[in-house]
Amino acid sequence: MSKIQFDAAEKAELVQAIQRYFERELDQDLGQFDAEFLLDFFAEKIGPRFYNQALKDAQGAVMARLDTLSDDLYALEK
Repeated sequence: MSKIQFDAAEKAELVQAIQRYFERELDQDLGQFDAEFLLDFFAEKIGPRFYNQALKDAQGAVMARLDTLSDDLYALEK
């Protein structure tokens, strides 16, 4: 799996969010370069885990819907 990529606007928004978090929660100024480096690290190391969990959640939702459809079809049998 490849690294999660963000377009320029998304990356700028996320970098600003990281900087605000560091300032608000940790009382530390984080430069743009450091925030970008941190975002890239999370995207590479943690992003795939979120992606895989999202796939599992989607699969569970689809399977639940298929079960409901199966029940509906069974009810229609004569």
